[in-house]
Amino acid sequence: MTCDRLVCANCANPVSEGRCPVCRASRARLHQQSPFANLTPATLVALLVALIAVALVIHQAA
Repeated sequence: MTCDRLVCANCANPVSEGRCPVCRASRARLHQQSPFANLTPATLVALLVALIAVALVIHQAA
């Protein structure tokens, strides 16, 4: 989600301009990235393969 079209309820200006403390806080919160934002599809596939391998090893040991 971006703050390009959001309007601040405090100052009635675009949040992207950050004119008041409420705008700046909202803009900062929206621009925080999650820890999984930089994962590529190849990394996700590799993690899935590793998870399946661990599950198979655990299943074989049981």
